[in-house]
Amino acid sequence: MSLRSALLALLITGLSFAQAPRNWRLDWRRVGNTVIDAALASPAGGPVDRVWYSPDGSTLFARTLSGRVFETADLETWQPSTATPPAPEISDSTGIEFPESGSSLRIHSSPGASSLYALGRAVYSSDDRGKSWTNLTEYRGQSIVGGGLLDLAVSPRDPAEIAIAGRFGVWRSMDSGLSWTGGNDELPNLPIRRLLRAPGAGLSARAELYGMGAPVEVEWLPGRQAGWAPTSPDLILTQARTRLLAAQSLNQSLSKNDVQVASESGGFLYAGGSDGSLWSSPDQGQTWRSFRVPGAGPVESIFVIPGEPRLALASLAPGVIFRTMNGGLFWDDVTAGLRAGAVHGLTADLSTGAVYAATDEGLFYTLADLRAAAAPTPWIAIAGLPASRVNDVKLDAAGNQIFVALDGYGLYAAMAPHRFLDPRVVNAADYSQRPAAPGSLLSVLGLRVASARAGALDLPVLAATEAESQVQVPFEATGSSLLLALTLDGAARRDLLMVPLRATSPAIFVDRDGEPMVLDADRGVLLDPMTPAHAGGRIQILATGLGKVTPDWPTGLAAPLENPPRVSEPVQVFLDRIPVPVTRATLAPGYVGFYLIEVQLPSVVNAGPAELYIESGAQSSGRVSIHLAQ
Repeated sequence: MSLRSALLALLITGLSFAQAPRNWRLDWRRVGNTVIDAALASPAGGPVDRVWYSPDGSTLFARTLSGRVFETADLETWQPSTATPPAPEISDSTGIEFPESGSSLRIHSSPGASSLYALGRAVYSSDDRGKSWTNLTEYRGQSIVGGGLLDLAVSPRDPAEIAIAGRFGVWRSMDSGLSWTGGNDELPNLPIRRLLRAPGAGLSARAELYGMGAPVEVEWLPGRQAGWAPTSPDLILTQARTRLLAAQSLNQSLSKNDVQVASESGGFLYAGGSDGSLWSSPDQGQTWRSFRVPGAGPVESIFVIPGEPRLALASLAPGVIFRTMNGGLFWDDVTAGLRAGAVHGLTADLSTGAVYAATDEGLFYTLADLRAAAAPTPWIAIAGLPASRVNDVKLDAAGNQIFVALDGYGLYAAMAPHRFLDPRVVNAADYSQRPAAPGSLLSVLGLRVASARAGALDLPVLAATEAESQVQVPFEATGSSLLLALTLDGAARRDLLMVPLRATSPAIFVDRDGEPMVLDADRGVLLDPMTPAHAGGRIQILATGLGKVTPDWPTGLAAPLENPPRVSEPVQVFLDRIPVPVTRATLAPGYVGFYLIEVQLPSVVNAGPAELYIESGAQSSGRVSIHLAQ
């Protein structure tokens, strides 16, 4: 990708969020894909428990572990289907010796040919009525299609075409099992149970999958095309330790009920039981308060308001939501008229009172006073997502983006809709609330800005939608703060927003999924896990907030292609906390508010991910990760 197309893609992505605040209909985007990079013959998918062909063999059907059925004619495009699986095939196995204990036999006969297939730990074939068997899916003791095989089907039109289903999706062979192709690329079957971490600058998205045997933690590395990568279960284990801490201390004091979920924040420990019990401890489990929700089933989730550990929300089966404002001493029902089945996850924004619920019927929100007792408020569905169960929901650390995990369809993100109620000025590079600097780019979330001023200075409005506007701070700006006077498009309303101001406030551009805008200087392509930087090479970092330049340059005007103005303040770049030489730091040629830093990499580097950040005027950017190779 060229520098120009990369920057244009960033601007378009960053400014294509919600359509209108009236109904909070958001412009959702998918983060990553729906396959798993499990080092198998093809990208893997989630569990599929049944697979079968239509009577004429033209269509292949697959039923996922969630019970949804899909069909395909080419193994590339899947469509939802209302078909029901046929009864399991009963095969005559008289006189046939199975290749392994417990195998189930599949027999296909056609004029002049007879093929036997057996399904067990692996798939086997026999051309001599079971006297000998060939293992079709293992090589040197390792499965090339994943373990946990559950079903096998033979095409009615061709005995050489077979399909199998298992813990890692659906696979097909056109040559009697000599080679296999996965059918998971377009099958919406990523079984995310919980979103463990939302993506951000320097952080990958992490999720827990279900139906894969033991709990599996996967991460999405921006730029990686193969799929979600299994990783060490660090966050799963952290949550398990919190549940264990709660269970052990509860067993010594109040209860022996199973602890379903637990959450820890600000010294408070919350736990939920299988019988609808809610417990809270203000002292890390030394003492406990208990509350029983009459008639409720297991507690499914607990969310503690960041920075306010006495405020928490809990969802319980069969689909009720309770809130505490006093550290669990009392809980009140805020379900109101929500009739959306089970509630699997909750998150909230304290400043606006927006509460989001991940349910069987989709994503819902309500606006409540989280700090004071009040009548429950109505819940409204948020549209625009694929029709599927929502298994979890999270906000990013700044509360600017919302992320939802859809069963099968993966991870989706959009601007957090409560920003329409509480507009915010953030750094356009990384969505942080760091101070502004002369020449830097700012994004105004939740407003379509027509014009902007700070005192006597005009701020150019570079782009604007209903959800977000981008402005540039004048190079002439001085002082310790900017009071932005914003005139909104199509309205007489004016908003005043205060922004701190520093001489420099560096930030590295990242896309909305956390991928840094760092390029190979020689090839002009973006670096990612599949395109790493090489030892001894040069890289270019796209940033904003580096302050004034020499010679002076007009605000709102694209930097010249030749001899762009140089950054006035010294700039340092650190790779794994070691300084690397900066060969130039200028305005990015052809763009407004972008700065370009070029550095020379050492001749010897540690291959793999490396931490990168910049400093200028005693101010530091956020940390991002780039990939290195020798």
